[in-house]
Amino acid sequence: MNIQSTMGETQLFAAAPEDTRAAIMRATYEALTSHGYANLTIQRIADEFEKSKSLLYHHYDGKDDLLVDFLQYMVEHFEQETTCAGCSDPTDRLEDLLDRVVPVDIDPEKHAFTSAMVELRAQASHDPAYREQFTEHDIVLRDRFADILRDGVDDGTFADVDPDQTAAFLLALVNGIRSQRVTRDDDGGVPATRAELDEYLDRHVRRGDD
Repeated sequence: MNIQSTMGETQLFAAAPEDTRAAIMRATYEALTSHGYANLTIQRIADEFEKSKSLLYHHYDGKDDLLVDFLQYMVEHFEQETTCAGCSDPTDRLEDLLDRVVPVDIDPEKHAFTSAMVELRAQASHDPAYREQFTEHDIVLRDRFADILRDGVDDGTFADVDPDQTAAFLLALVNGIRSQRVTRDDDGGVPATRAELDEYLDRHVRRGDD
């Protein structure tokens, strides 16, 4: 991205330069952010790749094969990208995760990547390979929410909610926010939705000070 978030600047692509897969993933990120899924080609990925285009074809049969691996790569690095090193309290962990996956405001780079990911998700409706990867993405994020909620229930920080059911609700809301943000001409209602989400968490999840 010149992808999405500042993922290009974080540990997602922090592998050594000699790591060919990481270099291909970075090039894919940059090309996706610049061109979106519909206009993405192997050549445009190759334009962002320091090595030869033929090396891409050595590892992948084509664009979709490469993108499926890109989605898998993101799953593999999700935890390190969304872990708050200084957060131990479940409330802080939950807030930090929400701010990472559905921030109120995003920069143009992250907006471009989010748009490309929504395009990719649309392919999952008829492509089993994409559907498998997005299913895995959703399960990983849902389970992260559930783990945080379960820890909060166990230590008394959160009310006695069902962690799995609440996590499924948060996942659906996150995916809806992402789609709304990049498929409307306005802000997609994100600030209002996040404010309402905070109200929901205050009423049903967080115990507060009383």
